[in-house]
Amino acid sequence: MTQVTPAIQQTTGRKTRARVAVLFTTPETVLEDYRRLMGLAEFERFLPKEVPTVLKVNVSWQHFYPACSTTPWQLEGVIRTLQQAGYRDLIAAHNSTVVVDAHVGEVNNKHRVVQDRYGLTTVHLQDPDVRWVKFTPRRPFLVLDRVYPEGVYIPEILIGKNIIQLPTLKTHVFTTMTGAMKNAFGGLLNERRHYTHSVIHETLVDLLMIQQEIHPGLFAVMDGTFAGEGPGPRAMRFHVKNVILASGDLVALDATAARLMGFDPLSIKFIRLAHELGLGCGDPNEIEVVGADISGINWQFRANEETFASWGQKLIYWGPLKPLEKFLLRSVIAPWSYLASNLYFNLYWYNRFGRRRVREALKTPWGRLFLKY
Repeated sequence: MTQVTPAIQQTTGRKTRARVAVLFTTPETVLEDYRRLMGLAEFERFLPKEVPTVLKVNVSWQHFYPACSTTPWQLEGVIRTLQQAGYRDLIAAHNSTVVVDAHVGEVNNKHRVVQDRYGLTTVHLQDPDVRWVKFTPRRPFLVLDRVYPEGVYIPEILIGKNIIQLPTLKTHVFTTMTGAMKNAFGGLLNERRHYTHSVIHETLVDLLMIQQEIHPGLFAVMDGTFAGEGPGPRAMRFHVKNVILASGDLVALDATAARLMGFDPLSIKFIRLAHELGLGCGDPNEIEVVGADISGINWQFRANEETFASWGQKLIYWGPLKPLEKFLLRSVIAPWSYLASNLYFNLYWYNRFGRRRVREALKTPWGRLFLKY
């Protein structure tokens, strides 16, 4: 693998007030609303047309589960908007994990049908034909160089291209909420990304620094038509919230989503660290929200709930089992944890709780739209 020091670097630091676009939408108008949303967020100012644009699809589970993964209307709305604006070279990027098969997930979550409809190139970043190269940052990492002392490797195909992160609006067992910043977690780190869970907040900031160096354009579009509350990213309760968000400032987008859910953005460590380092704006008082008036919204979401799996992981990452972390999760016996997660989520939890919730979701207007893809 070749070492690469990217020549492309975005300017960091907050020089102008961050802008986040927010709209409320319906299944009948959602594709047009995505066009309006991205226009309000001034996407063409952030994404140069002379380079290819990667759409980083979120597949948090290979099953369809509301609020879990990028929605097909989110993906279609963004693609249509880009193509109508003259962006021609679009690439859909997916990533698998040790417990999620993205090849299956892009079919079950109706991504493949949208990508094929609009003629997108598709890449699965964990496939053997994708080349990973060593990355040398311009500014010191917070933690990644200690987590991976042999070097930090990233997919070569992402370097020098615009990227649009496509998260959904949901809570997370390790980071309170997950959004635009965490959507890079799968794309930029390989299948050993779970090594970073004990320092997950600092890792997300390191990943944002990488993105601002390697991508000439950076943007994010978040779907909250279904929003997820509870032990995300999988074992959540879904809520129909009919909201979509977009911004060229990933920190500001996550801060705005956190605010909708009822969290103080600056109390969430990765948002606060990114804000303090000048990588974006995490202070709601410094963010201009355009489109919908969200000043009185507080969904009072809860994010301090656990599954059996997350409870066990936290014992290893931050609890009494911390001294055994390397042995349990980074040695030859590590596959036990992958097997345990698969058994818990795919066999027990999905069949015990998930299927019923999916049936309920498919009865909603958004569920009926999903079935039309």
